[in-house]
Parts: sequence; C-alpha cells; structure tokens
Amino acid sequence: MTIPKNQTNELGLVVGFEVENWQGAKRPSNSMLKGEHCTLEPLNIGNHSADLFNAYQQDTEGRNWVYLPYGPFERIEDFRDWMKKYCFNGDPFFYAIVDNQTQKSVGVASYLRITPAAGSIEVGHIHYSPALQSTVAATEAMYLMMENTFNLGYRRYEWKCNALNEKSCNAAKRLGFTYEGTFRQMMVVRGQNRDTAWFSCLDREWPQIQAAFRRWLSLDNFDSRGKQKESLSLLTKRALASAQQ
Repeated sequence: MTIPKNQTNELGLVVGFEVENWQGAKRPSNSMLKGEHCTLEPLNIGNHSADLFNAYQQDTEGRNWVYLPYGPFERIEDFRDWMKKYCFNGDPFFYAIVDNQTQKSVGVASYLRITPAAGSIEVGHIHYSPALQSTVAATEAMYLMMENTFNLGYRRYEWKCNALNEKSCNAAKRLGFTYEGTFRQMMVVRGQNRDTAWFSCLDREWPQIQAAFRRWLSLDNFDSRGKQKESLSLLTKRALASAQQ
C-alpha cells in the first residue's frame, strides 16, 4: 500500500494528508470476540473471577505481576474488589480470555485510552496465566482484538509497556507493532521509575498484518506435533515491509 503524502496548503506550509470522510470510530461493544482457540468475553465477576484467580495462582513466583501496577492478590475477595473498582468503568474495557477447549478463563486483556474521535485506541492490562502463555490461543486473542479494532474504524492501535519489560516489547514487535520511541520517566509504578516504550499499528498496515496472522494461524502452518513452520515474527516483518512500500 502506498503511504499517503502530506500536502502543501495555500500558505505554502506543509500539512497532513487528507483523511477523507472521517466520521470517527466506534466504541467497543459488549459482543464476544470468537476464535478457533479462544473466545474473548466482556469481563464479568460472576463468570470469570474464580477461574482467573485460580489460573493466576499457578504463577507461584508472581513473575507475571512484576510490571503491572496492581496485584498479586492473595485472596479471591481482594481480586474481586479490585475488579469492581477498576474493571467496569468503560475505559479500560476488559475482556476475559476463555480457552475454547476447557471453557476456563485463563487471562485478561483490555482496550484503554479509547478515543473514537481521534481514531486511537490502546491495548493493555494484558495478563496471561501460565495456562495461556506460549499457546496458539494467546496469539489468537491478540489477533481478535486487533481485528476488532480496525473493524470499528480506528486508525491507530497502540501498545505501551515498561521499557524494561523485554517480553512485552518483543511481543509487540512479533505481533506487527512498530516501535516509535521511549518516553523517559513517564510515571512512577510501585515506587519505581518507569520509562514507557511506545508501539503502534496503523489501519493502512492492517491488511498485510492481518494476512500474516491468518497465515500463521492456519492449520497447515503447524506440523503433527503442533510446532509452527513459519514464525509470526518473520511473517509480520515481511508484512510491514510490504505495507511501507
């Protein structure tokens, strides 16, 4: 896809390229996002809290909480109190990630900083239990959220994380996000400085990224042992190169 070029106005100043018929994007709805391996359901205390709490207890060292500003929770009551206070205000908009085979909730992810007028939305609060990590469902969950984002009309999908969180930075690149820079001393979390790395995926890049995901998720990309033949990192790298030509 050809990258749009900026324009020169009547004053001889360079301005941004025209976004024709821009009406803004839509807000996420309470619809489920269904995939082959997982289903993303709007988070619900009654349906999801017990499964999530039990799944997170498998992380006995608490490694998965290190870069989050909350948790771990020793009691399910504390976990539910946090959910009530933080998860149902519309932004962030949380999903429970449900394994289609076990029908158990094994992780969460959310949309946040939802700005339909600007066409910008972020993915965050991604917390995968050990049962979800490094599975096809883990990748499919991110694909479903990305697909939904661009179907809702957003122009920009953001990923931000602690710049020291190498796993999150690498995940963003693998999923087809482009690194944009690091905001130094952006916040204080758990009494510690946090520099924040910024990544994004744009609507004009999405068709190629989507094709890369579909190729990776296809059955013929996995051998009889479930091992991938082509890596998603390589597929999205090629897709971005094609999108930027």
